[in-house]
Amino acid sequence: MMNGSSGSQGHHVNGKEVQSIGPSVQNNGPRHRPLTLMRQCRGVLYLVIMPLTAFMLMVYISPVTTFLVRLFSVHYSRKSTCFLFGMWLAMWPFLFEKINKTKFVFSGERVPPKGRVLLFANHRTEVDWMYLWDLALRKGRLQCIKYILKKSLMKLPIFNWAFHIIEFIPVDRKWEVDEPLIRTRLSELKNPKDPLWLAVFPEGTDYTEKKCTKSQEYAAQHGLPILNNVLLPKTKGFHCCLQELRGSIDAVYDITIAYKHRLPTFMDNVYGIDPSEVHIHVKIIQVPNIPTSEIEVADWLIERFKLKDKLLSDFSTHGHFPNEGTEDDLSTLKCVANFVAVISTTSILTYLTLFSSVWFKIFVAFSSAFLTFATIYSIHLPQVISLEAGGTHAKKS
Repeated sequence: MMNGSSGSQGHHVNGKEVQSIGPSVQNNGPRHRPLTLMRQCRGVLYLVIMPLTAFMLMVYISPVTTFLVRLFSVHYSRKSTCFLFGMWLAMWPFLFEKINKTKFVFSGERVPPKGRVLLFANHRTEVDWMYLWDLALRKGRLQCIKYILKKSLMKLPIFNWAFHIIEFIPVDRKWEVDEPLIRTRLSELKNPKDPLWLAVFPEGTDYTEKKCTKSQEYAAQHGLPILNNVLLPKTKGFHCCLQELRGSIDAVYDITIAYKHRLPTFMDNVYGIDPSEVHIHVKIIQVPNIPTSEIEVADWLIERFKLKDKLLSDFSTHGHFPNEGTEDDLSTLKCVANFVAVISTTSILTYLTLFSSVWFKIFVAFSSAFLTFATIYSIHLPQVISLEAGGTHAKKS
């Protein structure tokens, strides 16, 4: 399938050969663009800009939005923090689409501009989750996207602060450990006034041939569908999210992601050499149409992944998903304006830190220590002073 030819491949499960059809448009073929010196320099510059802007915005502004404002209103704390997070995050779709010239093709159903939703997607590569930002930005929901992510990612310097203050949910991949944490964190995200796009990847890991073979063997042993383009989903986590959020979300989005010619890596994105095209297919499912019991939800989710497998096989044959053209292109003017705003703010804050009063350096040191402490011990301050609006939100929660 990946790293292979476009023909059939087979392996034996319980004495029988299982044929796996390798999608020719999703293998590791030739690079879309050559890695030139200009692209290398541009990529290195972006790798400097992104951590620096994140650091400056967080150490100067997040103590106010995430901690001070939160004492008076959790709702407005989230709103202000997520606004800043969305401004920073929007620089990535700007890189993908306007600088790297990666083509994004959306198909299926047109996503409404508002709503609290649970999204689940297939996990072809290590960077699938980044391309959801391009859809979220188009719908004005980039600032409220959240992920359930591997706990190991909480060790990334600077970015772990962002994961914490935006309230991502880190997991160990041990259900007995993860379940109480997930339920507790989701219970804090039920306020219908807080916009939410919660994204999960039920396969639990990105796709490889080895993982696919193992998944197919498990499916054959347990009488489940043999899937070629996706792994069997892990259903407990999805059921938990659906169960906790059922009364506070408007819909569930079933998202299928495919690539043409070559599966991208993170550095491919940075240098702008791949992917050539990202195809995102959306199916909107109303919550009442999804069963409630854990067994029925598991069967339902496996059936959805069976349909994903068929979609990806058809994509291999035809080179596209059905019903393309559901979303408009990003506004270049808005992307450039956002980029300039973030860079300008970062430049001013950097200048103040390095060349102005020593009190700015003290503030940065104190703020960094505070963010590190809060992240390590997973501290979110409670609302202490109940304003009229804040009290109303608390009661509704």
